[in-house]
Amino acid sequence: MKSNTMTTAVLAFGLMISSSIGFAQSQDRQERKAPPTFAQLLEEMDANEDGKLAESEIKGPLKDQFSKIDTDEDGFISEEEFKNAPKPERKKR
Repeated sequence: MKSNTMTTAVLAFGLMISSSIGFAQSQDRQERKAPPTFAQLLEEMDANEDGKLAESEIKGPLKDQFSKIDTDEDGFISEEEFKNAPKPERKKR
């Protein structure tokens, strides 16, 4: 009888731990899916702190699409241009 109780307790504890790990991982995925705000990009990439993003300051998909996003062709991405930028296509699985 003691071994059945112990086995049940161990199984319940294991299920509780695995479900909490799975929940934490799904929360991380949801947080990562949100695109960065312009303020976050400025904080990360605006080296000269002028409130705009020059092509030399940025990286990743934003850099690849720079000419499409920089609609006034002044060499910078402003907050307004960022807000109106075309959304990147999702990668196919």
